[in-house]
Amino acid sequence: MKTINGQALKQMLISGGNNLFNHYPEVDALNVFPVPDGDTGMNMNLTMTSGAKEIQNRGDGDVYEIAKAFSRGLLMGARGNSGVITSQIFRGFSQGLEGKSEINAVEFADAWQKGVEVAYKAVIRPVEGTILTVVRESSQYLHDNVKPNHTIDKAIDLLIKEAHESLKRTPELLPILKEVGVVDSGGAGLIYIFEGMREAINGNFVERNQATATDADNPIIAAGASMEEEEFGYCTEFIMSLGPDSVKKPFNEKRFTNILNSHGNSLVVVRDEDIVKVHVHTLTPGNILNYAQQFGEFLKLKIENMTEQHHQLATGAMAPEDAHTDLIPEPEKEEAPKEKTDYAMIAVSSGTGIEQFFRDIGVTEIVKGGQTMNPSSQDFLAAIKHANAKNVYIFPNNSNILMAASQAAEMVEDKDVNVFVIPSKTILQGISASIMFNCEADPEENFEEMKSALSNVKSGEVTFAIRDSEINGVKVKKDDYIGIMEKEIISDSKNKIEVLKALLNKMIDEDSSLITLIVGEDVNEKEVEEVRSYIESTYSDLDLDLHMGNQPVYSFLIGVE
Repeated sequence: MKTINGQALKQMLISGGNNLFNHYPEVDALNVFPVPDGDTGMNMNLTMTSGAKEIQNRGDGDVYEIAKAFSRGLLMGARGNSGVITSQIFRGFSQGLEGKSEINAVEFADAWQKGVEVAYKAVIRPVEGTILTVVRESSQYLHDNVKPNHTIDKAIDLLIKEAHESLKRTPELLPILKEVGVVDSGGAGLIYIFEGMREAINGNFVERNQATATDADNPIIAAGASMEEEEFGYCTEFIMSLGPDSVKKPFNEKRFTNILNSHGNSLVVVRDEDIVKVHVHTLTPGNILNYAQQFGEFLKLKIENMTEQHHQLATGAMAPEDAHTDLIPEPEKEEAPKEKTDYAMIAVSSGTGIEQFFRDIGVTEIVKGGQTMNPSSQDFLAAIKHANAKNVYIFPNNSNILMAASQAAEMVEDKDVNVFVIPSKTILQGISASIMFNCEADPEENFEEMKSALSNVKSGEVTFAIRDSEINGVKVKKDDYIGIMEKEIISDSKNKIEVLKALLNKMIDEDSSLITLIVGEDVNEKEVEEVRSYIESTYSDLDLDLHMGNQPVYSFLIGVE
């Protein structure tokens, strides 16, 4: 095939996303740290899914229109650093196609060069040995070797050939990869996308493998995280008002989520006081609704047959205009615009106790997420809009969420809204920074004060290892608890309290005055009292601020100031 048009590119992009979906657990497994937040593959998958949804029903013949729409979908759905970088690669790729209705192999190569340029500009401090290296070296190789008489499939063969070679070299560029014995996970994910695109151009459109979506051994899936997978059955969404208690059963969110997860997947449950929003893919929507109605009454319902939509996508037929495209139910009609407040703060948080902590210190909007659940740029845009303030401060509270938050800030269209992203990389940094907010200071002063506060706190966490590993001389065994300080593994033990003690010993020095301890959902009352007693006796000259955070994944979050 010497040239491709918009519909051919559409099939290539969707096929590339499907191929990544089929392999994202393998990409996740390449993450360096043996902790349950290795979600590069998941983040890239969700990002690509968002782009695919944007173009799946479009009939444009122009490659630029398809590429532009796909890029928009990626930008809105970008999650994690890997997802944001992926979105920027395809953003540049689409810019390289501007004004073109169809392209040949040379123009295809030029577009990838533009993708590299845009992606590198988006990263403040590009790191070699990552997805950036793989896309740069493979695109350059294609650009240097493509000929005017080459077909598109020949061009993508060249791209993939060098991408594999570049991926093999990543451990030589990034020492931590070599130490752990893996290649870069983001680069591996990109190759799966390229290979899926090649399959489509060769007439072998890649379908999604449903076994990937139902693998109960995958910790992310088992936790019920949003997966957005293409699924046979029914997409069931509803908004429900809980109670009244006199006629309805008491609502336990954890049990409710577990029951729904056992009857479907792609589950999202969001509770806001007495309102519960649910999205689930299931073969038995009636059972889901009957169970849910024990706890409240429905305000809004939406059920769609995804088997039919899957058939339409596979055959290239147009789906109905109202086909499912959203992860959660559409919001109710908005009231008349209200006058903006002067300030608002938005924090990313996971765990009811941590959310309440943030609200108590003045945070007005909570974006649910964190480790294993990175929110998208769209999630931040929705929070910014709901905050309805002239000046908005965002606390990502995770290094893997910072880029999505920053990208969202750049996408705000309301010129009367100033968005400041405080580069907090941990929950404790976010707490320390948000406390510094002063309603009487001007926006820039607040921004600088909150950024300065980040350096005042040392952050640590206790979690569990998902595989055997050795990093910086510390041997880690699968299922052991590990203590981490500023991305460095400090200790390993089968006892979470012992790990916490070793971590505190490393974090506390003569200048320390305050210990903030946030307790996770897996810690029982006896363990809490043991920890409290140990800290008060061992570090009697330091103040202890202990909170029940109820966060998943991390047994303890520690801040020392």
